Amino acid sequence: MKNTSVCPCGSNQGYTDCCGLFHAGSLPETAEQLMRSRYSAFVRNDEAYLLASWHPDTRPTVLNLSEENPVKWIGLKVISHTNEDEKATVEFIARFKINGKAEKIHELSRFVKEQGRWFYVDGDNIA
Repeated sequence: MKNTSVCPCGSNQGYTDCCGLFHAGSLPETAEQLMRSRYSAFVRNDEAYLLASWHPDTRPTVLNLSEENPVKWIGLKVISHTNEDEKATVEFIARFKINGKAEKIHELSRFVKEQGRWFYVDGDNIA
């Protein structure tokens, strides 16, 4: 039976037709798709996907998401994105609750494309 739940990334598509494709092994064609799939991976606590989509030069060894305080992800809004050949940026706001308190991450993320594959490099928090 096909999972018809709405994808957490905010695309209004079903998860299996959206970020689920990337979590199952398909490669995102754009940095924005990668960023959305990484958000969905955070929602689903998919540490393996997050680490695999992180550039080796900046990737942490482990994430330990299950050891952190439980996070309830509320939503994602993509503000803008730029794409220049093998480099891209995506500005987004990710909303979440931790210990019942609403929080947000507003970030300008940097991505690179190497050997046909996009990677998250790092990002700057925007106040």
